[in-house]
Amino acid sequence: MADFQNTTIERSSVELTKQDFVSDQMVRWCPGCGNHAILSAVANVFPKIGYRKENFMIVSGIGCSSRFPYYVNTYGFHGIHGRALAIATGMKIANPHLSVWVATGDGDSLAIGGNHFIHAIRRNVDINVLLFNNQIYGLTKGQYSPTTPMGTVTKTSPQGTIEHPFNVGELTLGAQGTFFARAVDNNIPLMTEVMFEAAKHDGTSVVEILQNCVIFADKAHEMITGKEYRDENQIHLRNGEPMIFGKNRDKGIRLNGTQLEVVKIGENGITINDILVHDRYQQDPGIHLMLAKMAPPRFPVAVGVIRSAMYPTYDDMVTQQIQNARVNEKIKTVTDLLNSGDTWEIQ
Repeated sequence: MADFQNTTIERSSVELTKQDFVSDQMVRWCPGCGNHAILSAVANVFPKIGYRKENFMIVSGIGCSSRFPYYVNTYGFHGIHGRALAIATGMKIANPHLSVWVATGDGDSLAIGGNHFIHAIRRNVDINVLLFNNQIYGLTKGQYSPTTPMGTVTKTSPQGTIEHPFNVGELTLGAQGTFFARAVDNNIPLMTEVMFEAAKHDGTSVVEILQNCVIFADKAHEMITGKEYRDENQIHLRNGEPMIFGKNRDKGIRLNGTQLEVVKIGENGITINDILVHDRYQQDPGIHLMLAKMAPPRFPVAVGVIRSAMYPTYDDMVTQQIQNARVNEKIKTVTDLLNSGDTWEIQ
């Protein structure tokens, strides 16, 4: 078992399997929906993480993704629109022994839930956020979302949306995120890999999953996930390895001054030594931000773990403050407070 930064969550004394996390509830997503593959990846990774089944908690808001707590055989909480991260934060602070996972969509987390999203990341609460990005509101039948590409025709933008969309990675790192990864819904091994790394990380981990909504935004990510495009338009980042991609593995990412560029190995004197080597643990987010923003046609989309930096977590600091207060304060209980006199002095 790989090293886990958080040692407060109790590990299972028995070996769990995928079947232990499969719910008896009927899955009510559309046939072909990318959520089915995400669900399979979660069931794959939870037993690999190795925590007691009773220590997992899945929280959701509102949306197609938010049915997730019903479909995984763990504790769960189906919240209200946009508030999943606020609920998850409270759960982790109240019980640090929980492994808290949030299942949310681009509308749920980035529109009505936008403030909770950026502030959970800023605080670096030890929770794991699975953000299903299908670039549309699916449950409410096809309105444009904060990640819908500019110009897209939807039910609420009949002449094309004129809003600039969020880049989830850019927003995460802009909010001082310590962990960001990206995966695609038609690659279950990749999703399993990045979810496992997210679980290992102590702090807020955000995993963006490019997910297909077959009804209202079918093939929205086709230029990235389609079989004929993915070799040229995806680059799987692995820590300590050069950033190489392409059907013939002959293209790479080079840092030219302060900018990234795509180069072809073997042309114009370019060798493997010129290719940028991925360092996901780098504290400075500058390179990570540029990688998160890459997109066709100039660049491939970066998948895998883009950033994994270590910073103190909000929940650990809250726990430490409480412990310090118990040791140093004269008033240790509500009874002490009520019996301390008619006036209270706060220092």
